[in-house]
Formats: sequence, C-alpha cells, structure tokens
Amino acid sequence: MQAAGQAITMGSGQYMLRERLAASSYGIVWRADGPTGPVAIKLVNAAQMASADATEHHVWTASAQREIAFLRALAPWDARHIVRLLGSGEVDGLPAMALELLDGDLARHDLSQLDAGQALAWIGQLNQALAKVHSHGWRYLDLKPANILLDRRASLVKLADFGTNRALADVAAHTYAGTASWQAPEQFFPDPQQRYRSDARSDYFALGALLFYLVSGGQPLRYGSACGAAWRAHGRAGAVQLRDQHQGALPAVLHDDEAALFARRGGARALPLLRALLAVEPARRPRHALDISRALASAA
Repeated sequence: MQAAGQAITMGSGQYMLRERLAASSYGIVWRADGPTGPVAIKLVNAAQMASADATEHHVWTASAQREIAFLRALAPWDARHIVRLLGSGEVDGLPAMALELLDGDLARHDLSQLDAGQALAWIGQLNQALAKVHSHGWRYLDLKPANILLDRRASLVKLADFGTNRALADVAAHTYAGTASWQAPEQFFPDPQQRYRSDARSDYFALGALLFYLVSGGQPLRYGSACGAAWRAHGRAGAVQLRDQHQGALPAVLHDDEAALFARRGGARALPLLRALLAVEPARRPRHALDISRALASAA
C-alpha cells in the first residue's frame, strides 16, 4: 500500500508520491513529483484486486495494460483532448503510468455558472476525443464527469481513464462495463442471457447525458440517477427492478421539464442534437463524430 512521501521507481524515473487525488475499483491516482516536475501517477488498486477471487486478478492488470497500450499508440497531436502519457512501467509488479497533471475533473468542478457556449465547446472537444478512441478501434464505454479532466489555463477538457475500452471489432455481447449513472440503455439493461451489446453509439448516448449535465449547470438526467440508484441498491438485478417500476418498459430518458430547463439555460438550438444523442435505440443516434460536430456548429 503506497503512502504520501513514498518514493517509487517506474521505468527509468523516480517519483515522490505527494497526495492521493482519486480512486476507483481498478486504479488509484496520486499527485507526485517526477524527474521533470509534477505528474499524476496511476497505480492498480491492489487492495481491491486482493479482495477479489484470485482467478479475477487478471482483470485489474488487463485494464491497466489496455490503457497504457492505447495511450502509447496515440500520435503527439492526439493529446489535445486526451490525457498525455508521460511514462509507464511497473510498481510492485503491477502496471503503472505517469500522466500529465491537470486541474481536477468535472465531477468536482462548479458548473453552476457555466454558460451554454462553453458547454457546447467542451462537448465538441470530447466529441473529438471520442473520435480518436473510435478511430483507434475502441469504444470508450465510461464517459462521465469524473473521467474528464480540466485544463483551466487553456479552457480545455481532456478524456482520461481508458481501462474500460473494448474493441469495436468485437461485436459479441459482453459482460457489464461502465458506470450505471451515465450508461446507454443497452449498457444497463441486459439481454435475456444477461449480456450487454454496445458500440460506438453507446458513447454518443453518454455524450448526450453529459451535454445535458453541462448546460443544466451540473444537474444529471433523472434517467441516469434512477439507473445509478437501482445499481447501488440491487446490482445487476437493478435493471429488472427498474423495468418492473415502469410496467416492463424503460424509464423515460429525457423528461419534458428537463428539455425545458436545457432550453432555458441557453441550449435551445442544441435541443435537437440532445434528443438525437439520447435516443433509446442506437440506430437513431448520430452515426459518426462528424454528424455531431456539424450539429454543434449549427447550435453555436
């Protein structure tokens, strides 16, 4: 277990851990001093891994290795809206990485005074980041405020945490992936075999949920909140519980009062895009990042 003030060696560099910034089931992020200045160090959450069955430990290492491989594959200019990998190696025999240090994530950023123009600009930047992920053959599957880092000086947002990436070419139904409060219906509600089918358009649904969140000043969709609450209370059975509450149907994704709030906050011209991104059926969502960028340009 790492602690503040501990020195770690990763690859050819030595880093001094200063402050724990964030943690999830799979990773822990530290602020650290590195050879060339402050960085973010991401380590495998070894405590969570140890609490799982030994046959599942590979999930933690595979997640970190997948993230490192994706970030290594990016060209330098791709880093404009994707967090930059500065180095990688192993710590205590587990994959680790050094990342550029930014100004926190959007989950902890006060959005109450964010204007619609800035919100649309950030959505455009995230659309570019998703386009990079998709062009490299992946779907992201975990777009949420906590995975979006802010560069205040440049007023840019950057996408981080790529351990959930799944190959676009793998079209088979898969196990659960992502965060319930920000998932497309096909990610949260399984098929009769309790499997899930997702593709790039699942990321576009999450982009729509994020569009509403930003324009509304930090208010999440009630749909996402209901899915999150059902997951916390019942785990995977939460999808069944939620359907039962709605007589077997899916809960409404965008309520009329939410659409009205979005319009009042300055998003009226972007409302058609919001509805398209939040379509329950993936086939009704935008087909490509270019379709989204054109709609954003029209709304702006």
